[in-house]
Amino acid sequence: MHGTTTGQDLYEEVSRCVNEMGLPWEKLVGLTTDGAPAMCGHRSGLVARMRERMWEENVTDELTAYHCIIHQESLCGKALKMEHVMSTITRAVNIIRAKGLNHRQFKAFLGELDTEYGDLPYHTEVRWLSRGKVLQRCFELREEICLFMESKGKDTTELQDETFLCEMALLCDITSHLNVMNLQLQGRGCVISEMYSTVKAFKTKLSLRETQMRKENLSHFSSCQTMKEKLSFAVFPSAQFADKLNILAADFQRRFADFEAQKSRFEPLSNPIAVDVESAPPNLQMELIELQCNDTLKEKYERVGVAEFARFIPDTMPQLRFQAVWTLSMFGSTYLCEQLFSLMKLI
Repeated sequence: MHGTTTGQDLYEEVSRCVNEMGLPWEKLVGLTTDGAPAMCGHRSGLVARMRERMWEENVTDELTAYHCIIHQESLCGKALKMEHVMSTITRAVNIIRAKGLNHRQFKAFLGELDTEYGDLPYHTEVRWLSRGKVLQRCFELREEICLFMESKGKDTTELQDETFLCEMALLCDITSHLNVMNLQLQGRGCVISEMYSTVKAFKTKLSLRETQMRKENLSHFSSCQTMKEKLSFAVFPSAQFADKLNILAADFQRRFADFEAQKSRFEPLSNPIAVDVESAPPNLQMELIELQCNDTLKEKYERVGVAEFARFIPDTMPQLRFQAVWTLSMFGSTYLCEQLFSLMKLI
């Protein structure tokens, strides 16, 4: 696209592509966006325009719109309001990396100290995983960084403050956990129901971590555990950090409410063997019973997994087949689009 990218501009371009490819509007079941106003505006956003077009085409099925799961997960991390920690670390990294001489001297300095790592990575907001890598490396080299910056006449008071170091340790651990989930959500073969399950598992883990933090159990916070052992004062701010985990959990709950509302539509495909038939949509209940009593299909599901199983649902279960196609045709994230854009930039 060239020029403006308003909701109307986006709609016209998408509509043109749909018509040129001869795609039937009644087959459109889901639309995944990055959450931008041009996409999600209630009146003139792309989603609103697409729903209006479907109504004009006499399509009775509802268009389900989602905000990209990976974008949502990234935004949840900002709910902690710990930007001051990242900005201090970024300034330190930039002092070392921005000037070639400083950078070369720092690497030589690390070599003289015989440290495990020989350099610092750059942090960039564009790359999803860079924050976690920078935090982890800076935490592990925190003493060496302070020594080097002091040799350059730079103030390291904040970098040596124990309260700041505790906050840095917490952010390091949480970002590490978020990055693990981020990697699980990426890839070409991710099914939206499996992505939802990944997020649901993370929320459950987060609840456990909050409970453990309140009890000063740092089993899942290795950096925090390191800081607790090195503190000169007696009390590690466990209660304060548990409150931050609670805020993060609440933000996850709010941002993924749309996916929670579709839970009953995801489960018949994500877990057809064990799903509670009574809680399933009525049109699927009889076919689910047949499926759960069919040993051949159960074995097939265990062997091929969610994405491939839809191919083996027999014609005698038309409602389940339709539900499977509906679920598999939805994208939980804009990962494939962003991957394509990255490849186009490299060409």
